[in-house]
Amino acid sequence: MLCFSCPLFLKLDICKSKFLLYLIGFALLRIMTTGQLIFIFLAVASSRLCIVFSLRPYSGDLHCNREKLPSQKALRTDQFTVLVNGYSESRIPILHTVTGIYSSSPSVAAVVVLWGNPKTAIKTLVQLSHNLSISSPGDAPISVIRQPSSSLNARFLPRPWISTRAVLICDDDIEIDTKSNEFAFNIWRNNPEQLVGLFARSHEIDLTSRTWIYTVHPDRYSILLTKFMLMKTEYLYRYSCEGGESMAQARLIVDEMRNCEDILMNFVAANTTGVGPVLVGAKRVRDWGDARNEGGRELTAEEVAVGLSSRKKDHRKRRGDCIREFHRVLGKMALRYSYGKMVDSVGEQGLCEKGGKLVFCDQQFFK
Repeated sequence: MLCFSCPLFLKLDICKSKFLLYLIGFALLRIMTTGQLIFIFLAVASSRLCIVFSLRPYSGDLHCNREKLPSQKALRTDQFTVLVNGYSESRIPILHTVTGIYSSSPSVAAVVVLWGNPKTAIKTLVQLSHNLSISSPGDAPISVIRQPSSSLNARFLPRPWISTRAVLICDDDIEIDTKSNEFAFNIWRNNPEQLVGLFARSHEIDLTSRTWIYTVHPDRYSILLTKFMLMKTEYLYRYSCEGGESMAQARLIVDEMRNCEDILMNFVAANTTGVGPVLVGAKRVRDWGDARNEGGRELTAEEVAVGLSSRKKDHRKRRGDCIREFHRVLGKMALRYSYGKMVDSVGEQGLCEKGGKLVFCDQQFFK
């Protein structure tokens, strides 16, 4: 059995009766308010079950107290912690698949769903944690935490129970194969100061309007998205707790826009390293929120709309506004360009006919 070790948690370990465990849990939930309770449910696919409750109200000072956080030297380097952003109950079926894949990765120490929708009933989260845990095909434990608020900044709160030097920030609708997950982690281990991810964008100066814009370049990038973003755990602290008044203003912009937390994290990392992020390739990635994904069930318009980050028609313009505002309040343009992509193999790039369509030859099977 594996339980996160933290003195702020009251641990209940009941091995013989899961039903009794639920009764105790629901009894506590009935006497406590949502603001007083941050819930973690952790079940390992074994004969034992562990529920962990945090009985203290959320405090920003608590998260930023270095004495409550493990030292960097104590964090393990051979595995990483996966922090999945969750918000909509309609995406729970996809969440089962996504968390199961991460749990199956040998380099994953734990998978934690950070639930950011304050309207979701505690009972639903209890059931979700239970279902995710018992259905997981992997060894890494899966748990669910209700976020202290719906703020996107909460994705980057430092957590005393994180035991790894690296964390993966990812969305609940991104499915990546296990081998690519391992490859991305190996790339990070060779570049531990940089952000490593699968989805890249760029900033650029618009010479006509003389302002920063958010765009996509075919040959360079400066921003990695939180769809899949590997980083050193220390960056959670730098994002949430350091930077003084200027970073406080930048985090306020994220709250006002309900967007751009990924861009701000790229500012934080680039300001630390002086270089850009690292883009990696994957064998198989399915973005369930992208209508272009091949086969399977695509997200409905309602499911796409209920994500925590705003998806208005002026999405690209708003993110350009974020870049401009971050530049203004932080006092410098920290973003740096990177070029190229890390891949684990190079296949044939010629085109072959398959099923009446032209595809890359490395997708063609020859007898």
